[in-house]
Amino acid sequence: MTQVYFITGTDTEIGKTHVTCALLATADARGLRAAALKPVAAGTDNNGHNDDVVRLMAAANVALPVTTVNPWLLQEPLSPHIAARRAGMEITIPPIIECFHAACEHTDLLLVEGVGGLYAPLSDTLSQPDLIRELDIPVILVVGLRLGCLNHALLTAAALRQEGLELAGWIGNLVDPDFQAHDENIQTLKQRLDAPCLGILPYDAEASASTLASHLTLPQ
Repeated sequence: MTQVYFITGTDTEIGKTHVTCALLATADARGLRAAALKPVAAGTDNNGHNDDVVRLMAAANVALPVTTVNPWLLQEPLSPHIAARRAGMEITIPPIIECFHAACEHTDLLLVEGVGGLYAPLSDTLSQPDLIRELDIPVILVVGLRLGCLNHALLTAAALRQEGLELAGWIGNLVDPDFQAHDENIQTLKQRLDAPCLGILPYDAEASASTLASHLTLPQ
C-alpha cells in the first residue's frame, strides 16, 4: 500500500520543493519507489516549464508523465486562483484525483506538494484543505526557519486541526543563514507542535537532494 503525504508550508518561498526532493531521496535510499505530484503550479519559463515540477521529476525514481505530475500548469507566477482566472481557467479537483490514483499504482511513497502556504486559494470556491480532504491523506508541514517562524508554524498547525486534517510531522528548513536563536526556536517548535520533527535541513542552496536525505526521516 502506498504511503502518501501532502506537503504544505508556513509560507511561500520557504523550500517545500527543496524538502520534497530530499524526502524522495530519503525514500530512494530505503529502496522505495518514490515520486511527487505538484497538482497546481504557477509560473513557467520561456520553454513553458515550471521549475518546481522539473525538480520533482528529476528527484523521483519513478518516471511519471508530466501531465500526471502536474495536471494544472499556470503561466503567471501568481496566486493560483488569480493566475487561473487570467488564463480563463478554473482549477477543479477531479483531474488531480485521477492523477493521484494513477501515481499510487506505481509508487511505494507518493508526496503531493501544495502551492504557497496552506490557505493559498486554488479557486474562488476551492481551498487546499478541500483538496487534502478529498485526497484523504495526512500532512507534512515545512517550516521556513527565519524570524516569525514560530507564529507561522503554530498558526498553520492550528488551522490544520480546525480543518480536521492530520499533521503527520514537520520539517524545519533554514532559509535565513543569519537566523538568531536557531536552536531555541527549534526547541520551541518541538515542544509546541503536536507532531514529530522529521528533520532539520541546513542552509545550503547548492546541496543535492541525496546529501540532504541524511538529515530526514520518513513518518512512521
